[in-house]
Amino acid sequence: MDHRNDAALEFLATRRSHPPKMMTGPGPDRDELTHLLTLAARVPDHGKLEPWRFVVLGRQTLDALAKPLHAQVLASGQDQAAAEKAAQAMASPVIVAVVFSPVDSPKVPEWEQMLSAGALCLGLVNAALASGWGAAWLTGFAALNQDFAETHLGITPRERIAGLIHIGTRGATPPERPRPDIGAKTTWRP
Repeated sequence: MDHRNDAALEFLATRRSHPPKMMTGPGPDRDELTHLLTLAARVPDHGKLEPWRFVVLGRQTLDALAKPLHAQVLASGQDQAAAEKAAQAMASPVIVAVVFSPVDSPKVPEWEQMLSAGALCLGLVNAALASGWGAAWLTGFAALNQDFAETHLGITPRERIAGLIHIGTRGATPPERPRPDIGAKTTWRP
């Protein structure tokens, strides 16, 4: 029985993220986003713990977040340019915050659970790209500043943002970027 999937292999060989600045509206609607989230959730998850959850940020919420994000970046000691860049990151049609939400487990260490959340981020980007959307996995101040994430994204002190997945209508095709030298990154042990 042949399980080879040439279309999937071609997708993986050519996939590339679409920077938010190269996306336009609209983004996927609630039904399509639910489908993408369902596809993304098919990730390795030792112990079936589901150590992650989603916070979907639509256009209305993103518009409301831009001003407090700008203010909090300035309050953290960063300059005006950094504050403007952080606020501009909220311009995507939709952003899905993938929240790493660890589960107490005697068998599955927290770091393995975090890997599951990371796999989910990539799964969501790939599901969106394969569905024809532009998508990118970013973090930035909104994800990395715990106070902002707790106050404005509704995470708990124990949770972290694994990624902010920006999704929208594709604009121009982004240029190819240099890829790793696999030979330099691989050790073979016969």
